[in-house]
Amino acid sequence: MLHRRVSAVRSFPSVGGFLPSFTACAAAVAFAVLTPVSPLSAQVDPFETEGRQIVLVTGSTDGLGREVALRLGASGAHVIVHGRNIERGLAVVHEIESSSGTARFIQADLASLAQVRELVEIVTRDYDRLNLLVNNAGIGRGQDNAPREVSADGHELRFAVNYLSHFMLTRSLLPLLRAGAPSRIVSVSSAAQTPIDFDDVMLEGPPYAGERAYAQSKLAQIFMTFDLAEELEGTGITANAVHPETYMDTSMVRERGGTAFATVDEGADAVMNVITSPDAGNGQYFNILEVGRANSQAYDPEARARLRELSLELTGLN
Repeated sequence: MLHRRVSAVRSFPSVGGFLPSFTACAAAVAFAVLTPVSPLSAQVDPFETEGRQIVLVTGSTDGLGREVALRLGASGAHVIVHGRNIERGLAVVHEIESSSGTARFIQADLASLAQVRELVEIVTRDYDRLNLLVNNAGIGRGQDNAPREVSADGHELRFAVNYLSHFMLTRSLLPLLRAGAPSRIVSVSSAAQTPIDFDDVMLEGPPYAGERAYAQSKLAQIFMTFDLAEELEGTGITANAVHPETYMDTSMVRERGGTAFATVDEGADAVMNVITSPDAGNGQYFNILEVGRANSQAYDPEARARLRELSLELTGLN
């Protein structure tokens, strides 16, 4: 059995052709404790990453992210599993280790930028490269007429979790992605896209609607994708976004009381297509398996610049 490791950042009460098959090395190493350890705990054994693609999938303890992580692990990758729930995270690690991959779980709540910073600190300390970043974690629309919620930093919750945390994570991990080039950034977005109101980005003006908040955050992800694609052109790093499916059978949909129209497997097929296809290109928005057209605001350089500057300010990356 491969060495199983957990890294946990401080707990915050929640408010809401790229990967070829590898011949897995056979070895047995000691089994480690399953309890959380400090954020600056033991380094990753080089055996776990040697000759493997290193991938990070946010929100990979459940639903779509879990299925994508398992598929990447089965291809022989070393998967950094991320989520809030330690038990579910360890279960994903165990399943990956039972196939051809190696894995490690890092606990962090993306509703806290402090925890995002610690997640970045752990990854940059323990790895010398990153070949794939899948920005998958997110929070759904919520129940109809639910009140507005905020993150630990006081930002509208869906904007914070779905977009701002990934903006900070992605930009902070660019040095590792450069070191791992050719590498890919894939953001799981949605066909639900609402233009950003720059006079009220945090949706403080009533009435608040979770559906609007969700759709705005998903368009913001596409803004980020297009910006990164332009910025990283020629570096060997590509950035693409994908709407995987509509109303997949996930806890997000079930929580809302919606009817599932698609399976998680179908959604994972769409994400894996962007990850593995040699024809995925750069700066594309995929509607399931085909290149699609995002909301027109995503093609407005001035709008993207306004959101980028705001995001740099809010995350302290400026």
